[in-house]
Amino acid sequence: MAIIDVKPKSQCKYDILSLGEIMIRLDPGEERIHTTRHFRAWEGGGEYNVARGLKRCFGKRAAVVTALVDNPVGRLLEDLIYQGGVNTEYVKWVPYDGIGRKVRIGLNFTERGFGVRAAVGCSDRANSAASQLKKGDIDWDNIFGTDGVRWFHTGGIFAGLSQTTPDVIIEAVTAAKKHGTIVSYDLNFRNSLWKDIGGQEKAMEVNRAIAPHVDVMLGNEEDFTAALGFKVKGTGESFSKLDPTNFKKMIEQVTKEFPNFKVVATTLRNAKTASVNDWGAIIYADGEFHDATLRTDLEIYDRVGGGDSFASGLIYALMEGKEPDEAVNYGAAHGALAMTTPGDTTTASLREVEKVMGGGGARVDR
Repeated sequence: MAIIDVKPKSQCKYDILSLGEIMIRLDPGEERIHTTRHFRAWEGGGEYNVARGLKRCFGKRAAVVTALVDNPVGRLLEDLIYQGGVNTEYVKWVPYDGIGRKVRIGLNFTERGFGVRAAVGCSDRANSAASQLKKGDIDWDNIFGTDGVRWFHTGGIFAGLSQTTPDVIIEAVTAAKKHGTIVSYDLNFRNSLWKDIGGQEKAMEVNRAIAPHVDVMLGNEEDFTAALGFKVKGTGESFSKLDPTNFKKMIEQVTKEFPNFKVVATTLRNAKTASVNDWGAIIYADGEFHDATLRTDLEIYDRVGGGDSFASGLIYALMEGKEPDEAVNYGAAHGALAMTTPGDTTTASLREVEKVMGGGGARVDR
C-alpha cells in the first residue's frame, strides 16, 4: 500500500502545482557579486524549483501560482519559466507603475562560493508582485475542484514574504484538502524574511496555523525549532549535521502534535568547504525512519536548490507509490545531481538519478 494516497492522474489537469515567488537570479559565475561586470540570468524560487524539477527531470505535468509584473522584466521571467516547462496559466499579471515604486519583480544575486569562501545570497525583493498576493486573488476551488491537481506544494519562504501571503497559503491548503489534493510544505525558515514582520514568534504563529493542513512536511532541525517551536530537551539548539539522532527525537514530538504528517523529511548536510559537502537525507513514514545513502566529500558546483531538488525527487517517488527507503534515495540522489550544475534548478534526467542511486560513477557516458 502506498504511503501517500494520490488522486488518479486521469482526474487531474496537473500532477504538481506550486505556490510561491519566482525571482530572477543574477549569477556572477566564477566572479563575485560586488566586483563582477556581468551576470547570467536564471529563474528560481524555493517553491517553484520543486515544480520545475518534477517537470524537467521526472516528466510530471506542472504549473505554478504566483504574481508577475507586466513589463519586460516580468516577461523575461515568463520566458525563463517557459524553458522549464512549467505552465503559467494561473499566474496573476500585475500592471506596471512605470518605475517599480508599487510593484516589481524580485531579484536574487547569488555567488557560488569556493573552498573556504562561502556562497553568498543577496535578495532584492521588497514590494514584489508575489509578496502582494492576498486572500481572494486566486480561484482555488476552480484550480483544485474543476481543473484538478494531484499534489500541491508551498513553503515558509512564501509565508514570510509579507503580512498577506500567510492568508493566501491558508486559503490554498484549505481548498486543496477539500478537494483531496496532497499538500507538501517546506518550512525553509529564513530570519531575514521574518525579522521585520514579527520575527520568530510570528513565524511560529503562521507555520503552526498551516501545519494541520500538511501531509508531507520538509525541514531540518533548525526549521522545526524556529518555525514550529520544537526542541529536543538537553541538546540546546546545536545539532550534528550528519547524526540524525536528535532529528529523530524531535520528529517523535512533532508527529504526536501533528498526526496529519504522513511523511516528515530532511536533508543532512555537513559543509566541509563551500565546494565539498557530506550529503545525506532521512524521512519518517509509517512510524519508521529511513536513511538515504550518505555521500561523503560530495563535490559541489552550485549548492543553491539542492534541498528543492531533494523535495522534487522525494515527491516523485511518493507520487509513484515507491517505498520510503526508495523515496528518500530518489530525493537525495536528485539533490546531489542538482548541485553539480549552475543555477537554482535541475538539469538532471530520471535516468541519471537512478544511475546515481544504483551506485553509478562519474565515468564518461559514450
